[in-house]
Amino acid sequence: MTTTHQPPNPPPGPPGPPHRHGPENGGGHGAANGHGSGGGHGHTHSHSHSHGPAAPVSKHLRKVIAAILVPFTAAVVVGLVVLWPGGAPSHQRTGVGFDRQTQQATVTRVVEVSCKSVNASGETPTGDTSTAEGNAAQQEANGTCKKATVRVDSGKDKGRTFTEIVQPDQSRQLHQGEKVVVAYEPSAPRDLQYSVTDVNRKFPMALLAGIFALAVVVVGRLRGVMALVALAVSFLVLTLFILPAILQGSNPLLVAVVGSSAIMLIALYMCHGLSARTSVAVLGTLVSLLLIGVLGSEFIDWAALTGNTDDNTGLIHGLYPSIDMSGLLLAGVIIGSLGVLDDVTVTQTSAVWELHEANPAMGWRGLYRAGIRIGRDHIASVVNTLVLAYAGAALPLLLLFSIARSSVGDVANSELVAEEIVRTLVGSIGLVASVPVTTALAALVVSADRPSSGTAAPAGAQPPAARGGRGRRRKR
Repeated sequence: MTTTHQPPNPPPGPPGPPHRHGPENGGGHGAANGHGSGGGHGHTHSHSHSHGPAAPVSKHLRKVIAAILVPFTAAVVVGLVVLWPGGAPSHQRTGVGFDRQTQQATVTRVVEVSCKSVNASGETPTGDTSTAEGNAAQQEANGTCKKATVRVDSGKDKGRTFTEIVQPDQSRQLHQGEKVVVAYEPSAPRDLQYSVTDVNRKFPMALLAGIFALAVVVVGRLRGVMALVALAVSFLVLTLFILPAILQGSNPLLVAVVGSSAIMLIALYMCHGLSARTSVAVLGTLVSLLLIGVLGSEFIDWAALTGNTDDNTGLIHGLYPSIDMSGLLLAGVIIGSLGVLDDVTVTQTSAVWELHEANPAMGWRGLYRAGIRIGRDHIASVVNTLVLAYAGAALPLLLLFSIARSSVGDVANSELVAEEIVRTLVGSIGLVASVPVTTALAALVVSADRPSSGTAAPAGAQPPAARGGRGRRRKR
């Protein structure tokens, strides 16, 4: 594969001149021409100038990896085509929660008025101001309310105004000039058709997204740009495929597997390049996702989790009774675990590749042991991060249980918390398993590639390195 027959020129090839000439040829060849003590260095340099995520691997290994990933990618494409929805099915709006018509509006005027004058509240219902209900009613009866004039800025009633009474103890107080979101109920009396439901946060959210994108591009440069593109593609797959397909009645688990696989392939290859290193990370992620899917399915069934635990899931079930809510829960577990898995598998694969480049003589067992030591630190931090992320999202719920003075066993047994426990632990098990799986795959790939990488001798062997230094090997 290389110029091992070049020693017909023995005299002109003492170690000195080739070593001096080497750097002029880009460093890769010069390093390979090191003598005696530079034997290991010669092999190292043949990989170290890859200018990318990974050095090229042998044709045989590329065929092995392709034999696994090409059919998998084809299956994902077929799944996307077969399950691709024609759009979310329509339904009659309920006017509840998010399922109502909304328009953009502006608060044009706010004046203070007596709550009694606008009949904002009646008499104290209990007469006992020591209770929370009675105290709130007393404050409303004797307090000062706000009367806001709101102008509709979008829709068929653009320019129309209405008034909104804001109670003194209301959490959201309106201010003049504030942009708000209003709900529209056509069946209500004309004076009551519009009501303020939320604040318009589009500008601060867009500004924060812009700062995030700028930070990613400034620090990550081209990689950062590709990461943002991959993020956009992930959202497109989620909004154009996964959500409409589930609403259309497709199996949520199957949709989640196909959709998350597509996101994984696009995001990893787009961010880290089309290389053996990235392919190993894809394989490690795939194995871990399969484990998460199996464990999640078993424990969701075993724990009798329905997936219908709050107002939002209840509304979904009411609008689309055919949706398998427990399957939807499992789909959420798989998709939620994917982002963290990508991070772990790419990091472990990169660690093993760098270890191999630093010491090409290291066998797969040595690479695995060194890589797993790195992975243990990663596991400790990432699992803690995952648990805290779920705990932070469920903090109001945990506070309610704390107020009720429920025991830990009672809290964990409730379906609402049991859902999060299963989601967290199943995802964490897959996360932990991804470290040894990915590390073993990466170690096997780079160590198996070494003998067939075009070198004339085993890595780390001094005499072959000196002999090979004579011929200015060209690996590609």
